[in-house]
Amino acid sequence: MANLATVTPDGAPRNAPMWFIWEDAAIWLLGSTGASAVKHLERDPRCAVEIVHFDNEAGILLHLGLRGSATIEPMAPKRFKRLLHKYLGPEATWNRWFIDNVADIGHPDGRLIRLAPKSIFTNNVSFFKTGPELGVAAEAVSSALSTGTIVSHWSAARPRGKSRLDPEFLR
Repeated sequence: MANLATVTPDGAPRNAPMWFIWEDAAIWLLGSTGASAVKHLERDPRCAVEIVHFDNEAGILLHLGLRGSATIEPMAPKRFKRLLHKYLGPEATWNRWFIDNVADIGHPDGRLIRLAPKSIFTNNVSFFKTGPELGVAAEAVSSALSTGTIVSHWSAARPRGKSRLDPEFLR
């Protein structure tokens, strides 16, 4: 789950949790022509997206921040289905009522919010319980960020029970 921060007409911040997918060097979030996030971004495209992976039991606390100017794109049903698959699993198991009445893949008002970030921030404070043994070395995070794998790993399913970032986890 990602949190999208936008600016309201009176300049106040607005934050909303949203489903997302990472594709084509951008984060894609759901929207519609009537949604407040879409309206805010059409007026002022500046935004921030924050993703936090927190597993208290395993001692993991990872933060990814993306900032830039978003664009509002027409609905792309194939991309939308990939996003739904990420959260709902295989299409054969989808709740038909939810798909037909809420997701409404073919609705003409459907939109996608696209943010190709101008800046990316990562922070790993997984040492909060145990000290440096559990934290990832700064050079590993820097390397992953420079190759783009730190961003793409957020769009993949996170393995349960992992207590540290390993190369497989970053993919």
